[in-house]
Amino acid sequence: MIVVETRYCSFCGSKIEFGTGKMYIRKDGSVLYFDTSKCEKNFLKLHREPRRVRWTEEGREEKAQRIKFSKESEPKPSAPKVEAKEEVEAAAEPPKEI
Repeated sequence: MIVVETRYCSFCGSKIEFGTGKMYIRKDGSVLYFDTSKCEKNFLKLHREPRRVRWTEEGREEKAQRIKFSKESEPKPSAPKVEAKEEVEAAAEPPKEI
């Protein structure tokens, strides 16, 4: 029985199918897995952080946190005050002269 380990891309976080992708081993011994050359170039050559890139899983989570935080910090709009019917009628009538 063959047990296939599920691997995830070190940059975008997507699953990598067995037999695809690239494995990059750094000098310090840490292993990085990439599903596409796009992820590999963004991480190794362009030195981009995954949380700053919109299409990565970390980028989506970062955006969701920002939206959640902005909604919590915004003041909730108050409902418009409804005047009593008598007050509206009294304001509409001209003052009576004596």
